[in-house]
Amino acid sequence: MFSQISQNWQGQPLISRQVVVNLIRHTITQTGLKLRAELDDASYPKGIKITDEEFNAIAIERHEFHGEWNYQINPRIGASLFNLFLQEP
Repeated sequence: MFSQISQNWQGQPLISRQVVVNLIRHTITQTGLKLRAELDDASYPKGIKITDEEFNAIAIERHEFHGEWNYQINPRIGASLFNLFLQEP
């Protein structure tokens, strides 16, 4: 999708995060695929530590070509990772 997004905002000044989101949101591929985007202004805590067990429970599916860069995170069955991060130690 990056190439289509780049073509859509070609020559447009990226003056704010909202401009970027709007340009992504208005990107449509030649086959008619429309993108959805929204600005997330939430504040997230930094420095959260997780155990090796928690990290290994992430359902990462690495792609054949450069799996260190190209991967997807699949949903897990059971508790969400968000809930794991919120638990008190």
